[in-house]
Amino acid sequence: MRRTATHQQRGSKSPSTGSHPGIWVVIPAYNEIASIRDIVERALTILPRVIVVDDGSDKALATALCGLPVTVLRNQTNCGKAAALVRGFAYALEHGAVAIVALDGDGQHRPEDIPRLIEAARHSPRSIVIGARLVGLESAPRSRRRANHIANFWIGWAAGHRIVDSQSGFRLYPAEVLTNVHAAHDRAHGFVFESEMLINAARKGFRTTPVPIEALYPIAARPSHFAPVRDILRITRMVAWRLISAGLYPSGLWRSLSGRRPRRVAGYAPHVGR
Repeated sequence: MRRTATHQQRGSKSPSTGSHPGIWVVIPAYNEIASIRDIVERALTILPRVIVVDDGSDKALATALCGLPVTVLRNQTNCGKAAALVRGFAYALEHGAVAIVALDGDGQHRPEDIPRLIEAARHSPRSIVIGARLVGLESAPRSRRRANHIANFWIGWAAGHRIVDSQSGFRLYPAEVLTNVHAAHDRAHGFVFESEMLINAARKGFRTTPVPIEALYPIAARPSHFAPVRDILRITRMVAWRLISAGLYPSGLWRSLSGRRPRRVAGYAPHVGR
């Protein structure tokens, strides 16, 4: 089924001059009406080019973003996170992006941490930089922690190197990765896409670099769209097929288990207040 969408541009000038004009922010959002404006305003203080992909929200998010210099791409129906990300990536790349920061719109990531991902990318230009939720992890729901551990093991095996927080949606992708690495992004692959991108990128010589961030789970936040049991099963099925196709990839398992602990990139102290 062909999906339709509208594009809107709000405002004329970004509040941030930005020292990284080639880096864009893409925020996929579905019914994030309560948090989206705050997230976008804070992102705009870091980078001047922000795209919100409204993935068929019940109430168009453009109304909450009125007056902000942000590009809004709207899917008329909910196509899933993967499709929303791919649409935002494509728009940014078409307009000259050299790297893209993916950021969730539900308040679980701090836009203020974006510069730390950019700094890590400067030192590791052929890496997908992951905002790894390692600080205050005990605040995460137990089911989410268990699901993440399982996913990290399987995805690290298939990728052939240790991956920290494979399920974090807070990432910096170099344009080189996005133009050379692809993964299924239909609705059924909504939360599988980001895992498969890590595996496919590794098979083409790209690595991952973790940057420790706080694990934020706001009390008033709406329930996550991520279903630990269902989505981890989908991810595991995808990874199992990739491993079977590669003869179980024993060298990848060895490297993922025996690799050194990733070096912490830049010091980190938990943020207090805003």
